[in-house]
Order: sequence, then structure tokens, then C-alpha cells
Amino acid sequence: MFERIGRSWQLVKASAEVLSNDKELLVLPVVSGICSLIVAAAFLAPAYFAGMFAQFTEAANAGGNPDQMMTPGMYAWFFGFYIVQYFVIIFFNTALVGAALLRLQGHNPTLGDALAISMARIGTIMGYAVISATVGVILRMIGERFGFIGRIIEGLIGVAWTISTFLVVPIIAAKGVGPIAAVKESAMLLRKTWGENVIGNGGIGLAFSLIMFPIIFVGFGSAAYLMKMPGGPVLGIIVGAFTLLVVLALGIYSTALSGVYAAAVYRYAEGGSTMRGFDRSLLDDAFRHKK
Repeated sequence: MFERIGRSWQLVKASAEVLSNDKELLVLPVVSGICSLIVAAAFLAPAYFAGMFAQFTEAANAGGNPDQMMTPGMYAWFFGFYIVQYFVIIFFNTALVGAALLRLQGHNPTLGDALAISMARIGTIMGYAVISATVGVILRMIGERFGFIGRIIEGLIGVAWTISTFLVVPIIAAKGVGPIAAVKESAMLLRKTWGENVIGNGGIGLAFSLIMFPIIFVGFGSAAYLMKMPGGPVLGIIVGAFTLLVVLALGIYSTALSGVYAAAVYRYAEGGSTMRGFDRSLLDDAFRHKK
């Protein structure tokens, strides 16, 4: 466990070194997050005023199962929401990963270069968003219709899908192939290069979880404590707001690092022997074949 944590921290530092050369790319996760919030508001507000959430609340209060109230129209709503949300996320991820690939090849990409990559592949991005939305809705239906067993199946298939499509965005950014071809190639490269060790050796998510947990615990815990003290509510709000900003900043940085990481994994899987900012031996260790 401690060896994995150490390797995760090494990967974070290596990715940070690459990202430090293109700090403007941190704008992409920020814009992606803002656009995602706008999309959520655009879908949730009409649903709220149409009484969709009130129906679920009434069913729950009456002892019923809100999942059984899902209608074809509601599934269509979820499908539309998933498509637009996935499109936004994949669009900016493609820009980020595309720029990281250019950086790893020795180029000096700009924010305009990054967005140009996504614009050139906008049709493929939409196709992959539709595929992802379809998988998401199907998994949701399985989880809701088959109770506890369905949720287990939903979780297992969801994890398998996430792992097998880990390299789809780098493939789209690098080659511009169709979404189905990108999914197939991602699964092939996964088996070929690092297979079942992807979760144990990925590490960046674990590293940032270890960083963020104490910040969240101490920051929001202190804010809650101050809110109860005489004359402390204002200070509590300030501490809470500052903690939230730190967590958001770490989330943005983690997203950007993950983009660089995915680009490096793809370059490694494709046989790239020279990647600026990354030690080859580090990648060999992080993505070694399972013995």
C-alpha cells in the first residue's frame, strides 16, 4: 500500500512538471466545470418546475420506491442530459489531452491549439457522448429495475466501462478516429500494456484524495465550530469559503493532471520512448505487466 502511495506521488510530481510548462491549460477544466453547471441548470430547472422532483419526494414519503416511477419520458430526459453533459466534458478533456500530447512530443501548444484539436473532432466527440450517454442510461435502468442485484451489476459494468475506455479521449485527440474505433482501440491497448494493474497503479486519484481529505475535514470542521461560537459566524463563513476554494482549485488541478497522465499512458501504450517531463523508468514501474 505504501509503495503504491509513493508511486502515486511520483506520478503527480511528474505530471505537474509537464503541466507547469502550460499553466494556461488549467483554464480548460475551469471552463468545463462552468459549462457543466450551466448544462445542469438548463436541465434541472425545467424538471423542477415540471414537478419531477416533487413526484419522487412524494413517493419516498409514502414509502414507495421512486425508482419504479421512472417513465419513458424521464429516461429520455436523462438521456438528453447525459449527452449534453458528456459532450461538454469530453470536448474540453480532448482539448486538454491533445495539448498534453503535443507537449510530450516536444511542442509548445497554446490554449488556441488545444481548442482547435477539439473543434476538428467535434463530430467524433458528439458520437462518443451519445455512446457514453447510452451506456449511462442502460446502467441506470439496470440499477433501478433489478434492485440490489441490479446495483451491483451496474457498479461492476460501470467500472469495467470506465477502465476499458480510459484511453478513448487520447485516441480521439491523437488520431481523430470514430468513437467506436476509439473504444475498441482503448480496450485493446489496455489489455496489451497494463491490464489489471490500472486501478492499483494509477494513483493520481488516491494521491489527491489523501491531500484533500484533511483539508476538507479540518477546513469545514473549523467552519462549523466557528459558526457556533459567539461572534464567529462571519469568520466561519470565511473559513468555509476559503476551504471550498482550495478544494475546487485542487479539483481543477487534479483534472488537468489526469489529462496529462492519460496522454502519457497513451504515448507509452503506443510505444513512445521519449516523453518530455516523464522518466521512462517511472512509467515502466507504474504500468508494468501483471506477473
